[in-house]
Amino acid sequence: MQTDWTVLTFPQLGVDNLYDLLQLRDQVFVVEQASIYGDLDGLDRPALHLLGRDGSGALVAYARLLPPGSKRDGEVAIGRVVIAPAGRGQGLGKQLMQLALDTAARHFPGTPLWLSAQVDKIGLYRQFGFVDQGDAYDDGGILHRDMCRPA
Repeated sequence: MQTDWTVLTFPQLGVDNLYDLLQLRDQVFVVEQASIYGDLDGLDRPALHLLGRDGSGALVAYARLLPPGSKRDGEVAIGRVVIAPAGRGQGLGKQLMQLALDTAARHFPGTPLWLSAQVDKIGLYRQFGFVDQGDAYDDGGILHRDMCRPA
């Protein structure tokens, strides 16, 4: 799938991108995965937003990067990693993670990374050098595990 990738700050998003990313997060996390959680957590404003759109302009991949101190002291947090159902099985998860790593290195050089992985996605993150930390825990009805990647 041909995907156009964009990295935007919150003010650069505009209403259309903001609506699309909130809709995708809702579609997958709340509806598909039946995870009831507070998506609007106040962390979208400081984040860098990674958006992948297909040839028709539909948002098919998204993640956000949080600067050190926004969620974790001394670590960039990668979160809200999501692939639309129509984009799955086409390598978008790997492309999105590579974009996240490249963007983090450019904006926050020399900073370790952290994420909270759904346990069934841990294998993907291990491919990018993330290491499991601690035990699995319930987050919105889905088992997660913390993972870190050194700088």
